[in-house]
Amino acid sequence: MQDGSPGAFLTAGASLVLLDGILRQDIPFAGALGHRLALSAAAASAKIMRLREDEGALRDAMRLSIGEQTGPAGRLHQLWRRLIDLNVQAVAASLNEALNLLDLADAGEGRAIAERISGHDPAADPVSAAAMAAATVYSSRQTPEGEVLAFWIADRVLAARLGWKRPVPLLMTRVLEPALRRGEDGRRPRPGDVKWVEDAARAYASAATNAYRLASQLGRRVEKLIAVQPKLRAKGAARVVDLLLADDCVSSARAARLAGLSDRAARRLFDRLVELQAVQEISGRPSFRLYGL
Repeated sequence: MQDGSPGAFLTAGASLVLLDGILRQDIPFAGALGHRLALSAAAASAKIMRLREDEGALRDAMRLSIGEQTGPAGRLHQLWRRLIDLNVQAVAASLNEALNLLDLADAGEGRAIAERISGHDPAADPVSAAAMAAATVYSSRQTPEGEVLAFWIADRVLAARLGWKRPVPLLMTRVLEPALRRGEDGRRPRPGDVKWVEDAARAYASAATNAYRLASQLGRRVEKLIAVQPKLRAKGAARVVDLLLADDCVSSARAARLAGLSDRAARRLFDRLVELQAVQEISGRPSFRLYGL
């Protein structure tokens, strides 16, 4: 453990133990949980990069884009969504992809970053190791994009140290919290600050608690969804349920395409699910609607 308040590390450890208990289970909604956290991380990243998009706009930037054509906000969303699908051992390749999404790509940079962060103390606790990796990355690229990359890498390192199969977006989802600000000027924590490792522990404590709470909420909603599934008569209903469990949200058009339904049948199915209070319509629009747990 690094120097700092023992309480911050104890709280972070206790919160991560609770979340660890969820992530090690074969929960059917792991995809929805990860992608919901990825959306939160993308929204916080957008603030750091001074983009205007909130969570709703970030959803739209990806869901309503044509093919791979998307702007900076859409690429931020992709960055965090890709994190939850990574193999924590495939370091250099995933770093190169992250650099590309942040427009930071340099030939061989991913491998160089991987080598720098691999040299940290192997005996360091997971939170300290993640914080030190973030500081190392940010020290050589002190820009908003570099800071986002640092938080992204921190979550990769944390997952590897905890033995998780896949990383989960955590640090970025809470590092902008007002409660973490210090001093009379209310400066938010940045990688490499004097109190950075302690601040990272405080942020991870909050993030893990929030993720555990979200997992509990989604678990209850999934129970409701599974309970009403026998009432669904549409032929592709089971496939639509799988889509809802695997992602933050689903459009009726995407559900129709992947479940072999007509557009009208897909819309009627989602109307029925909303009526049964098994899913929520989360776009707030009369058209191009999005549905999720």
